[in-house]
Amino acid sequence: MPQSVKLSDELIKQARHYGDVYHRSTAKQIEYWSTIGKIAEENPDPTLLVIFSFFADRVSKIYAIKHLMNNDGYSVNDFLNFDLVWNTGIGFGLFSVEANITYHLISLLIFVVIIFLFYLITKAKFTDKILFSMIVGGAIGNLYDRLVYFAVPDFIDFHINQFHWFTFNIADIFISIGIILIIIKDLSLSKNEKN
Repeated sequence: MPQSVKLSDELIKQARHYGDVYHRSTAKQIEYWSTIGKIAEENPDPTLLVIFSFFADRVSKIYAIKHLMNNDGYSVNDFLNFDLVWNTGIGFGLFSVEANITYHLISLLIFVVIIFLFYLITKAKFTDKILFSMIVGGAIGNLYDRLVYFAVPDFIDFHINQFHWFTFNIADIFISIGIILIIIKDLSLSKNEKN
């Protein structure tokens, strides 16, 4: 878990003061939000990104299940469809299995990885905290589905003509962006170290 941070009494006092009077004028609103921005800047908490990515994923999946469960999907354009697929494997439907011992072992492994990523968040620099938080939020979203539904609802289907990419969800987007940005960051750092 991220370490809790003690806010200075002055920042808390300012935030409360501006919170009480922010509705009085636009200038006070600007002052209030700039003070909140200073608090967030001085005490960044990646837990908020974990929570945001988890809830964005949950809301999208609830909506997808509600609207796509009993129909043939929805075509947005020539490249994008929304079509509900229940995934019992890991990311993008790889290694799909029935809900048996293998399925539960995969779920346990995902849980262990999430715990390890929380540990990394507590030790990482700010940029890495953000990237790990994106991955954790998405992973918790998919783990939640594995525990509740014994499958993950995937519903975003990108395709070009008859070639379809793996069907995925919002959690997969957060996980993929986090991983891709970590790889890019690490590659650029190692390239800079060589020069």
